[in-house]
Amino acid sequence: MTSEKNRRQFLGAAAAFTIVPRHVLGGPAFVPPSDKITLGYIGVGTEGLRRLLALLPVPEIQVVSVCDPSKYAVGYRDWSRDGLVNSIRKALGKPDWKAGAEGNIPGGRDVGKEIVETYYANARSAERYKGCSAYADFREMLEKEKDLDAVKIMTPDHLHGVISIAAMKRGKHVILHKPIANRLKEARMVIDTARERGVATHFLPWDSNGSMEQVMAWIKDGAIGTLREVHNWTNRPVWPQYPTIPTDRPPVPKGFDWNLWLGPEADRPYHPHYTHMVFRGWYDFGGGSMADMGHYSLWTVFRALELDAPTIVEPMLSHHCMLKDGVSTTIKNDYSFPDASIVRFKYPARGDRPAIDLIWYEGGMRPPTPEELLEEGKELPAEGMMFTGDKGKILAGFRVENPRLIPEKLIRTYQAPEPRSEGRRREAGRQSAGMRAWIEACRGSGRQSEGSFLHAGPISDAANLYAVALRTGKRLVFDAASVSITNVSEANRYLSREYRKGWDPQTI
Repeated sequence: MTSEKNRRQFLGAAAAFTIVPRHVLGGPAFVPPSDKITLGYIGVGTEGLRRLLALLPVPEIQVVSVCDPSKYAVGYRDWSRDGLVNSIRKALGKPDWKAGAEGNIPGGRDVGKEIVETYYANARSAERYKGCSAYADFREMLEKEKDLDAVKIMTPDHLHGVISIAAMKRGKHVILHKPIANRLKEARMVIDTARERGVATHFLPWDSNGSMEQVMAWIKDGAIGTLREVHNWTNRPVWPQYPTIPTDRPPVPKGFDWNLWLGPEADRPYHPHYTHMVFRGWYDFGGGSMADMGHYSLWTVFRALELDAPTIVEPMLSHHCMLKDGVSTTIKNDYSFPDASIVRFKYPARGDRPAIDLIWYEGGMRPPTPEELLEEGKELPAEGMMFTGDKGKILAGFRVENPRLIPEKLIRTYQAPEPRSEGRRREAGRQSAGMRAWIEACRGSGRQSEGSFLHAGPISDAANLYAVALRTGKRLVFDAASVSITNVSEANRYLSREYRKGWDPQTI
């Protein structure tokens, strides 16, 4: 009996020892396939591929499908000839990898599918990875990929809203590149849908925003007196902004579905001046320089200063002229963004905060050099941010990095309160924290990430009103309650778009 008892105890202990969670057996970074968030990756152009390379190592996420109207790596442009190719080669461990012909800039769903499958075959061979599907139409992906938990959207701006809404209506969690949409009312529809559906959302610009903690400590302590203006300037655009609509008719590239790329926008002949890297220069397809960069620099400013909707938006912009029958003629342009502009937003007082003007500069435009810098023989940098009060100024980098009081003698005489150390740690880890929070929200934590769509309404409104003001070239008075421009009635048509049949987000 003693021997039998000991045998049973040994077998019981052995059985208990073998029933161990798989994530324990696989090590601290191992996530069982059944616990992974299955993700559809929509938009695999050059920027989409760059972001895909950063996403693939995330152990909690499994990319199971890619989607893009372009099948092949044809006609893509990028910021350098070989930069993306070299990044892909390094990630895949294949120094001879190329996208079709040698010298091609990578892009398209075939390339996206190959990258996903090659990476997982190397990194997750033990998980019996089943491969990655590929689609031209995101609607087909959402219909056929029944087990999809989430999507990441890296398409041109004009497709962000309709794809986000379609995915969320089907219960999918969403990560989105900027902007939320390139029409104000469509962006609000995206945010409302996120709120109604309760899915986890993350707006990527939040990961790159700087910290307003030191700036707010100085402002609240009176270092610059009463804050009156916030200035933010960028070197964008760094892509062509075409002053005329193309009239030639080049053939549509092989494997490129032009109709799907147009999506909700009005039909027109294909032209490479519209697609890939240059799309954001067009009002129909892009959001301009502020949508491109302002979400990175200003979202944290909006949150800290509790800016809601502006009451007035006033543009100043460059224009193009041409000779027509020997006569100088200004081109009437309501289809592409200007080469350079300044847009002033006026925000009313709120609580203890006084009224503030926010001024955005692009295309080489900058604020006048402050007297404080002139006295020191210095100039403003090519990109930056400045907070102007009635007693002083705070100068910082474009994303509020390295803020300092000017003139420098003020730094020596003014003792500012130190920011809380826990705030600095939080800021330093925000990029990974944003993704972690989104992953936990997908798993049912009940807490949205700080980069949730639900926090992005005011900055989204500003980026879209900037485009409307430039498109009309007129000072606009905006009524947030009625979501309308009250002084230029024809400008209201640019707050929304007329959807092509089959593309209305209410029915898609």
